[in-house]
Amino acid sequence: MQSVAAALERLRGLADSPTVAQLAQAFDAAGREIALVGGPVRDAFLGRQTNDLDFTTDATPDEILAIVEPIAEAHWDIGRDFGTIGAKIAGEAVEITTYRADSYDGDSRKPEVVFGSSLEDDLARRDFTVNALALRLPQLALVDPSGGIDDLLAATLRTPAAPERSFGDDPLRMLRAARFSAQLGFEVEEGTRAAMTELASEIDRISAERVRDELSKLLLTAAPRGGIRLLVESGLADRVLPEIPALRLEIDEHHHHKDVYEHSLTVLDQAIDYEVSRGRLDSPDLVLRLAALLHDIGKPATRRLERGGAVTFHHHDVVGAKLARKRLRALRYDNDTIAAVSRLIELHLRFFGYTDGAWTDSAVRRYVRDAGDQLERLHILTRADVTTRNRRKADRLGFAYDDLEERIAVLAEQEELAAVRPELDGEQIMALLGVKPGPIVGEAYRFLLDVRLDEGPIGADAARERLLAWWAQRAPS
Repeated sequence: MQSVAAALERLRGLADSPTVAQLAQAFDAAGREIALVGGPVRDAFLGRQTNDLDFTTDATPDEILAIVEPIAEAHWDIGRDFGTIGAKIAGEAVEITTYRADSYDGDSRKPEVVFGSSLEDDLARRDFTVNALALRLPQLALVDPSGGIDDLLAATLRTPAAPERSFGDDPLRMLRAARFSAQLGFEVEEGTRAAMTELASEIDRISAERVRDELSKLLLTAAPRGGIRLLVESGLADRVLPEIPALRLEIDEHHHHKDVYEHSLTVLDQAIDYEVSRGRLDSPDLVLRLAALLHDIGKPATRRLERGGAVTFHHHDVVGAKLARKRLRALRYDNDTIAAVSRLIELHLRFFGYTDGAWTDSAVRRYVRDAGDQLERLHILTRADVTTRNRRKADRLGFAYDDLEERIAVLAEQEELAAVRPELDGEQIMALLGVKPGPIVGEAYRFLLDVRLDEGPIGADAARERLLAWWAQRAPS
């Protein structure tokens, strides 16, 4: 948290920028109010980089357009129904929204938009006090009707209105509490936290798409663990991502095993650490983080208590991949994300056979082939999945994976492993065997692919000879 004086100096500098200065002058000349609001003001006090410029005004959407058109390089009204006009001014994208007072009717999945009449009323309907801050322009007057600066100083998340009313108006704010808690490192105020638990079922009113977007934003924070804990402890995760609280397996007095829930959070932490160490800090990887969080969700369904106190989770990788596909579809994730996450979960145990004995080059090729374009993510997920406190075991697994990555790199350089395919394509197979398109072509292709994986490149001539020999063996005598 910066000092108030330092924050105000940052805000003055922001107000002097070409984008903000032009907007302030244009709205003032038109006799309309305008204020910089929310995140940019909050982040000035936190010393954080400001990425988005959000403004609020007493002008209607039509009036906003009339004011910005003369000074904008481009403008758009995709959020017009919600009172928002977007524009590009002095090279920066901005959003300008009419004062609002939206609320839900208790059943609808979309808010009813009602335009407000004052800045103070607009701020009172916002999600948290730390986001209910505004800077009037061009006066440079700070507006804080709900004590947001005090809450910034205390690193506390609290709703401007009673939390029951705030969450009743928009239940998505409960997920936003978890996200901002993780993003800012703030504690959620006790009454606000209690309301999240009491009203958890209200999240069912929110569309899957809005829930998905908020969960994604949480996962993409630098340290999402605390936010995920809050979702689980409040009961919200039971409604939106029930596979995670289900990982808190009951402890049997005769059978002891790892806490799968805590393990999964640690894997997520470690995956993020690997992202950073591999230079990916500026582009957090949603697919990787979803896979890390969900990689063991097949364990509750496959848990078996064995004699002697052992616990097994046979095939939890396959079961987990299916469960992940089902959950991500329900949350309306795109098909590419669903396919990538489920594939990583399905493959996340594959490496652990590597330490049982030396893999042949064929096994390494198959590992790469099966991972496909998810290989780099699989590297990170597999390393992150090692959470044992046994230093010797952790080091052994780490050294083994170092060895596997080195072998992959060597084979890739020798054989262009990233594009493993037979020497003959489908057209060449049909011409050589004198067959038409059909199942036999696929069988022949798979035969040649197995040869390629087992033996490496053998050349087109040798591939033709091997294929003809295979074909001769298949022919009836």
